[in-house]
Amino acid sequence: MSISRREFLKLGYRSGLSLGLSGLIADLIRISNAIAGSEGPHEAMFYEKLENNLVQCKICFRGCVLKHGTRSFCRNRENRGGRLYNLVYGKPSAVHIDPIEKEPQLHNLPGTDILCFGTAGCNFRCKFCHNWHLSQRSFEEMEYFYNLTPKDAIKLALAKKIPTLSFTYNEPASFYEYVYDIAVLAKQKDLRILWHSNGSMNPEPLRGLLKYTDAVTIDLKGFTQDFYRNASSAKLEPVLRTLKIIKDEGKWLEVVNLVIPTLNDNLEYIRKMCFWIKENLGKDVPLHFSRFFPSYRLTNLPPTPIKTLEAAYKVAKEQGLEFVTIGNVPGHKYNSTFCPRCSKVIIQRKHFRVLENNIKDGKCKFCGNPIPGIWS
Repeated sequence: MSISRREFLKLGYRSGLSLGLSGLIADLIRISNAIAGSEGPHEAMFYEKLENNLVQCKICFRGCVLKHGTRSFCRNRENRGGRLYNLVYGKPSAVHIDPIEKEPQLHNLPGTDILCFGTAGCNFRCKFCHNWHLSQRSFEEMEYFYNLTPKDAIKLALAKKIPTLSFTYNEPASFYEYVYDIAVLAKQKDLRILWHSNGSMNPEPLRGLLKYTDAVTIDLKGFTQDFYRNASSAKLEPVLRTLKIIKDEGKWLEVVNLVIPTLNDNLEYIRKMCFWIKENLGKDVPLHFSRFFPSYRLTNLPPTPIKTLEAAYKVAKEQGLEFVTIGNVPGHKYNSTFCPRCSKVIIQRKHFRVLENNIKDGKCKFCGNPIPGIWS
């Protein structure tokens, strides 16, 4: 449920969180009030001007063609007099400090925090979205937002001594220009850039953003076109293309599959997905099977049975994937990471908390096996 900015501030102070959330909210309110109204609509990147004041957005696979005054499928881009503008640039509705394990990124600076940004809007219509209060709303429907320029976003990360900025909660393609400008500035300050995406970007903007990116988490929501069409109003093929490009560009990649009862939990399709990952991305790309809980338009379905997640885990291991985990099941054995050579626990976790890290200089400290990831 969305709350007012005043209520949000009070919530931060009441929570007593160890992540410094109340201080972060106070800083956001201060910055937002100081620059309120200074950021107007920002001209979009990657679009084409057509005849009769039409424009075509080129950020994602949809290629929205827009008349004057109309908006893109993601709700965030608008044609104004033959120019395309992003309406949420500098206006995030979610800015939080999270553990990096929540993203999830499990082979990336374990135990550190990330400064996360999200806005209204998304170019998918996932019936199971647990961030629907952001992703399935337009900017005008949001009850609060912050005025936060890219420079102030960087200052915030530096002030909080957070090594990584993450773009998450909703699809980064829908606020691409804001992500891009922050990423460029972040690299000048030796900050890391991470984003969690549905994998829908077109190749040119994708490669442009990857130049300033350290790591990406991609939701591979299922492995059939029918599932993507019926559950997300989207397509599978662009996601597979995106995964290949990220791997080819040498960026650290982790994959998440939310296992939803009756919709994408067929083990044969999971087997095909795992085989595709191994053949196209490599056996050492981490795959996270995440437990579904009833949300948004799928409140009629039960939570994913743990046995189903364990069966998916077994299938992935049988296909040769080396780093497979189960998420959203706090305390589960397979929430931890095991060395593929000696089978010992190299990162022990309980939900988003790292209890033990047995990786030293990028290797298993027990047997010396190299473990891929970002460790320093």
